[in-house]
Amino acid sequence: MFTGIIETLGTIAKIETEGTNKHFWVDAAFTNELKIDQSVAHNGVCLTVVDIVGDRVYKVTAINETLQKTNLNQLAEGTEVNLERCMKLGDRLDGHIVQGHVDQTGVCTSVTEKDGSWHFAFQYEPQGGNVTVAKGSITINGTSLTVVDSGEGTFSVAIIPYTFEHTNFKNLKAGHTVNLEFDVIGKYVARMVEGYKK
Repeated sequence: MFTGIIETLGTIAKIETEGTNKHFWVDAAFTNELKIDQSVAHNGVCLTVVDIVGDRVYKVTAINETLQKTNLNQLAEGTEVNLERCMKLGDRLDGHIVQGHVDQTGVCTSVTEKDGSWHFAFQYEPQGGNVTVAKGSITINGTSLTVVDSGEGTFSVAIIPYTFEHTNFKNLKAGHTVNLEFDVIGKYVARMVEGYKK
């Protein structure tokens, strides 16, 4: 379980392919605090730490299903990723409840600077039953954000300067693919409503 509050940026130090799996070696400031078998969200994707090298680099593995359903397959050596360790029981929930299970990817359609903040618009395939609600929560590349505008298959968010500088949103451009995890409560409500229609 995560909160969507990004702790730090990591850098992909090395990528190895084994069959249909990919092993990512990540350089991160909190590596010396990690343990084998610990969960860490990478751009919102929960992956298990399987190896640690020194104080800076750890290894995680993504299976083919994860690679096909997220933007991890597009990572390259040197790419920055948003990182968050799993939350501790009793900690403040500063963002919202995030599972680390990406529902689908979306595409950034525009980035606009507005008086010191940034407005990002996105589109996604709505056939999966996922929806956003204005003033509701959305997780983009692991970052908990509030939806500004919402339409069928589209939504926008506003990013404050701190979030822009301390996440990989500063590298995001129109046309880039992002990982989306929709609000877990909204997903259950949508599923129940859909069930009643049948």
